[in-house]
Amino acid sequence: MGGQSLRTTSSSSGAIRAWGDPAIIARCGVAPLGPTTDQCLSVSGVDWVAHQLTDGVRFTTYGRSPAIEVLVPHAYKPEPLLLPAFGAAAAAIPQGEHRCQ
Repeated sequence: MGGQSLRTTSSSSGAIRAWGDPAIIARCGVAPLGPTTDQCLSVSGVDWVAHQLTDGVRFTTYGRSPAIEVLVPHAYKPEPLLLPAFGAAAAAIPQGEHRCQ
């Protein structure tokens, strides 16, 4: 993931993975987002909502249930460049009615 090694997490859940330091964190099975005013972008056919955090960006798949959430620290700018690595997993979840405009 972005040239970073997989690292252990404090969670025993198989739905959470982390890479690097600071950690890039991916969670599968999160609740899908409803309509939002946050930036929405399409990467390799998968729609993602980008929510700015104080220390990075939270990307959540849009229009897929369940959703995938990826937390990318600012240390990995530009953050959206990491999203293609999650494309196959996200695309395996059928696209629903919500899409980026």
